[in-house]
Order: sequence, then structure tokens, then C-alpha cells
Amino acid sequence: MARYIFITGGVVSSLGKGLASAALGALLQARGYTVRLRKLDPYLNVDPGTMSPFEHGEVFVTDDGAETDLDLGHYERFTGVSARKTDSVSSGRIYSTVLEKERRGDYLGKTIQVIPHVTNEIKEFIDIGSDEVDFMLCEIGGTVGDIEALPFFEAIRQYSQDKRGQCVFMHLTLLPYIAAAGELKTKPTQHSVKELRSIGIAPDILMCRSEHPIPEKERAKLALFCNVRPESVIPALDLKSIYDAPLAYHREGMDRAVLEAFNITDAPEPDLTKWHDVMDRVNHPEGEVKIAIIGKYTQLGDAYKSIAEALTHGGMANKVKVKTQWIDSEIFETGEDVTPQLEGFNAILVPGGFGERGTEGMINAATYARTHNVPYFGICLGMQMAVTEAARNLAGIKDAGSEEFDSKSGEKSITPIVYHLKEWVEGNRTIQRSADDDKGGTMRLGAYNAVLKPGSRIAEIYGTETISERHRHRYEVDMSYRAALEAKGVDFAGISPDGKLPETIEIKDHPWYIGVQFHPELKSKPFEPHPLFASFVEAALKQSRFV
Repeated sequence: MARYIFITGGVVSSLGKGLASAALGALLQARGYTVRLRKLDPYLNVDPGTMSPFEHGEVFVTDDGAETDLDLGHYERFTGVSARKTDSVSSGRIYSTVLEKERRGDYLGKTIQVIPHVTNEIKEFIDIGSDEVDFMLCEIGGTVGDIEALPFFEAIRQYSQDKRGQCVFMHLTLLPYIAAAGELKTKPTQHSVKELRSIGIAPDILMCRSEHPIPEKERAKLALFCNVRPESVIPALDLKSIYDAPLAYHREGMDRAVLEAFNITDAPEPDLTKWHDVMDRVNHPEGEVKIAIIGKYTQLGDAYKSIAEALTHGGMANKVKVKTQWIDSEIFETGEDVTPQLEGFNAILVPGGFGERGTEGMINAATYARTHNVPYFGICLGMQMAVTEAARNLAGIKDAGSEEFDSKSGEKSITPIVYHLKEWVEGNRTIQRSADDDKGGTMRLGAYNAVLKPGSRIAEIYGTETISERHRHRYEVDMSYRAALEAKGVDFAGISPDGKLPETIEIKDHPWYIGVQFHPELKSKPFEPHPLFASFVEAALKQSRFV
């Protein structure tokens, strides 16, 4: 019988519900329970796939091809449980499903209303796969009081009535510190809980975000006014590292409070060995490397959240601190020498992105890395720009470029070594571009296999010749240019199983120069760093000894 934990937020957004949910999942796992985490987002977009990275942050892609909220990345990184399409839903998806059913006549002519039709759809979503785990953790996006979130709050209220004794509510709020008064203020939390109770939900546990320790007097006051036990008021203080959250929240009693709310008295003590090891590597690095990340959305850190975390994991694997600097690739498009801006870095990473802006700057960064023997890691668009750079400057194809950026209608202003895939079949999956679709008909989403060349650097890094990694892209490097590029030392070391699509490239006579069409950062975890990021940071560490 699954138990359900509903995590809600109040006072302000961005308090870290996703992190709290992930940490709780990790703690329950450490006690021997199985968990699955789920995100219910109130926005009306069907999914984050069409949202600007500046608006929403990164799009996290699952193995089965769902474009989801970045919080699912936290869930995977902390629990190691691979997310699915059924672990993320938005108001837009829910309403779309309800309206499709209405158009088909599934409701037999009834008047369609938020209650019960929309709330029933939400409850059905929550129920998916619940028989597979001990605990289902469901995070509700936004804050209590948001008008678009009301159907979700009503749905989880109903759900708790349908499954009495199986549901617990955890509410995350802010205790602001008023410097002039020298006090933490509990009133915003009291009002938030009052708002939650007004819609029929009584929180069992309060997680209180604060920049300062919470005195016992304030904890007792919150317990009294919010109708929870004092031991269920859990301080959530700012942490130096997000990976300290499981240990910190355990010290404050979060997992004990949850188990007590379920009347579970015989739970084993958690085995937190791996989290102590993670924090030992975070707190006691034996060196430092400097890595430049040259991308299109560097103004917002969350746009490349998984890459930032994967680099941190790579540092853990090598017991070094990774110091990153985010650089907008457009600054390298002035025609000036990029050496002054890049010569102090031990490695360069160029991540993915869509659209032409800043791509010439990425190409210039790839040139610098190749010609100065600086470790280079190109991911998705970063691989395509590395291939474009090699085509221009090694293979002599001076007008090499991508169809994605060829804006001249009716004539080709470039040699398109990167092209829009029209049709491709792998196993039981078919990707086909529709005749009237110039943009999104061929995106490869989710996990695809690749075969690595025996003896290649990347096969050595993975320790295998068959891999599966997650993709999110529309354009592919044209295999017809393979011979010309390999003649100049650019090795197509990873290929799709049918031999038609390049998955990885590497330059042989270089300390570390690898491009991948997929997104390896999405599978990296603190206790299991992705091998490519571990190797990349190791190469940066070797480079640091010569800078």
C-alpha cells in the first residue's frame, strides 16, 4: 500500500520545494523504502518544451522522451530513480486531456467542470504507478493562493479523503528576518497555513526556510498557531551545498516527522554513508580547476542547471573543486582575439541551445580550444559547432554551417554540414518531418542507443562500446562529410546503431576534445558522476598543472 506525501509551498516561490522533496526521497531510500517523485505544475503550458530558458530554466528530458520541469533533475540526482513521462504534468496537459475526452464524447454529454472532471484527471495522474513504491512524493508547483493552482489543491484534498491514513501534507514556507528588529517573523507562515486550511488542507509538517537559526520559542509559536506538533516544525536553513540537504534535514528530524505522521514506528535508521562521502568530497577538495562554460543562456544559471551539477559531480570524482565561469558566446563574435578571455581556463565546455545567436562565438571558442590544446567538451549544439569549426578550418569547407541558421530563403548561403533530419527509424520509433512543418517535426527526444568505436577515447571513458543517452535536438551532423573530416583527425567515434547518425566526435591528437550529440549531464548524480564529466574534469586538472 503506497503512502503519499504532498509537498506545497507558501509565502513566496523559489524556496526549494524540489530540493526538499528530493532530499526527503533520499532519506526515505536510506531507510530502505522505495520512492517515486512527481511534479504537478499549475502553468497552462502543456510542458516546458516551448518555454524560453530565460523564463523557465532548463528543460529536463526523461528516458521516455518527456520534456519536464528542472525539479525532476533534482529528483533523479538525489534518488537515482529515473523519471518518466508520468512524473510530470501541468494544468495545460490536464485541461488538454479533459477537452480531448469531451470532444470524443467520453463524458456522455455531461457539463464539464473543474470539479469533478479536472480534479478527477489530476487524481488519476497521481495514482499512476503508485502500486510500485512505498512512498509517492508529489510536489505542487507555485504557492498556496495562486489561482491557477486551486484545482491541484482541491484534487489532493479529495485524494486525502479517498485514501485516509495514506496521505501526509508537508508545507514549505519562509520565515523572513527583519534586520531592524533583529527578529524572525512567523506571521507570513501563519497566514500561509491559514490559506491552506481554508481550502481544506491541514499541513502535518512545516518546513521553514530561514537565513538564521529558528529559536525554540518561534518553533513552539508556529506549532501552536499552525496546529502541528513542535517536532514537526523543521528548520530549513541555507546550506553551502545542496548535497548537504539530506544530512541537514535528517539532523533536524524531517524524515522522523514524516514517518511519525504515518504512525510508522518500526522504520530502520537511515544508512547515510554515501551522503557523508559526497559531503566529504565537497568540503575537502584537494585542488581546483577553472572551466569556462560558453553558451547562449548564461544570464540565468538554471538554464544549464544539470550541466552545473554534472561538473560538480565530476569534481567530486576527482576530489577537486570546479570553479565555473559562465560566458555569453556572443562576446566572442567581435572579431577580436579570444585568447585574453580564455587563456586562464583549464577547460572549455560549450552546451546545447537553439537558434543562431552566439553560434559564431561558440565556433571561435572551439577554434581556441583545438589550437591551444585546451580540453573541450561540446554538448549537442556544442558538438555541431565543433564539427563546423573543423570543417571550415581543417577540411577546407570555408562556408560550412547549419541549416538551422541558413536564413536566406530560396538559396543556400552555406554548405550545410548540419542538416534538419527529415526521416529516421530506430527500432519501433519513427521520426518523420511533416511536409508543412519547418520547425519541430523531427526533434529526437529521450534515450537513444549509440555504438562506440573500439579503442576510441570515448569508449575507454565509458568502459563499454554500447551506450544509451538522452537527446533533445532537431538537427544532425551530415555523415557524408565523415571521410573528409576523419582525414583531418576528427574521429566519428560514436554512431547510431544503424550507422546513419553521428553521436560523438573526438580529435585524436589532442589532450581531450570530445563532442556528443546527446545530453550526458541529465544522467549524472553526486554518488555516481557521469564518466564523461569525470574524465573532462580530470583532463582540466592535468591542464591546470601547465597553466
